[in-house]
Amino acid sequence: MAQNPFTHHPNEVGETYGQHFGHAAWFGVRMIGGGIACLIHAVFPFLCVNTGSETMRRLHGRLTGRADKVNWERHPII
Repeated sequence: MAQNPFTHHPNEVGETYGQHFGHAAWFGVRMIGGGIACLIHAVFPFLCVNTGSETMRRLHGRLTGRADKVNWERHPII
């Protein structure tokens, strides 16, 4: 039987569809905001000097923490 494409990946990462939607949307909005800040910085180098890199740093930290949590739950040491 075919797996439901809306729940297969969220289940793989230990989330419901709604939880995954919320997390993915949160990341997407922040990525768009960081991208807009980078475009503004490209035209006006004195504006948004650290916004793009800070956005990426925060997103990377949050995503890495989420991925590590899921892997720990799937493959505990004990």
